[in-house]
Amino acid sequence: MGKAKGDEVLWVRDMDHGIRKLGPDEVLERLKALKAPYHEGYLAMYSSWYGGIVTDPALMVVPLDDHLVHRGDGIFEAFKCIHGNLYGLERHLDRLERSAAGLHLSLPFERAAITRIVKATVRAAGVRDAMVRLFASRGPGGFSTNPYECPAPQLYVVCCRFLSTPAARYERGVTLKSSHVPIKIAYLASMKSCNYLPNVLMKKEAEDAGVDFTVSIDEDGFLGEGSTENVGIITRTGELLVPRFDRVLRGTTVTRVMELAAGLVEKGELARVGEADISRGQAYEAPEIIMFGTSFDILPVVRFDDRPIGGGKPGPWATRLLELLRTDMAGCEAMLTPIED
Repeated sequence: MGKAKGDEVLWVRDMDHGIRKLGPDEVLERLKALKAPYHEGYLAMYSSWYGGIVTDPALMVVPLDDHLVHRGDGIFEAFKCIHGNLYGLERHLDRLERSAAGLHLSLPFERAAITRIVKATVRAAGVRDAMVRLFASRGPGGFSTNPYECPAPQLYVVCCRFLSTPAARYERGVTLKSSHVPIKIAYLASMKSCNYLPNVLMKKEAEDAGVDFTVSIDEDGFLGEGSTENVGIITRTGELLVPRFDRVLRGTTVTRVMELAAGLVEKGELARVGEADISRGQAYEAPEIIMFGTSFDILPVVRFDDRPIGGGKPGPWATRLLELLRTDMAGCEAMLTPIED
């Protein structure tokens, strides 16, 4: 039997019992009282919605009706601050602008202003080594898919404590597995949008399988990318090859490594550096498989789909390329932007 109208009203009232309507001051007090272990790594956040920087992690929030939140309608970049220098900032801003163009999203500030905001946020964090995450959103203004209901785009910059990758991962290597999550189409793969559901599912897949990373596989059986990483191989003929960037995000780490490795081609140490269609069979037989990413830089893969790579031990080229990249991070003026003006 269905409920009478009066019974439905009573049921709703019972559900509301004990749920209070909170005022602004009480909400703020509750927010500031929130303490979670992961908050320890949140150092500073700039919000164009606030119009400034906050350093209390409980206040590092985004409006629920920002289309970044409920539609993934936004773009982002993540880069490191190393000893007071933002590594590769200009390249990240280049890609931010390309992603914005792909989404037909107008950035809320000019490039120079974004740079000043990033620097100010890191300085407010009070550290010289940090991970910086920059988000540009369509902005608040409704809950539909219509981007025109948002009055203005927004910018959020978060500075987090940098957590270095354990040395054991470089010394012992990491594991990789083919993903069952469909590879992105070229249009979506070419931009760093906040709609990262496939990437989330790939990471979940890795965690559930007990491996470190997964890699997407296209319809022809060729390697794509990791959930937030690029992958490459060293061939038996001495080539450094990475999957074609047609359906893979052009990572700033892997592209910089390819530039640095080009110098080794000139010296005759490597035969070639370039993009290629890489099958799983080629990867299984490769002397080395290498992962590239902003947080860890370069990691050697020792098992792929439960098959040993390079005898199950890290190869020499992962170490050599990591040394090249770390040297670049330490002293390349073209890639370093000091946070101090």
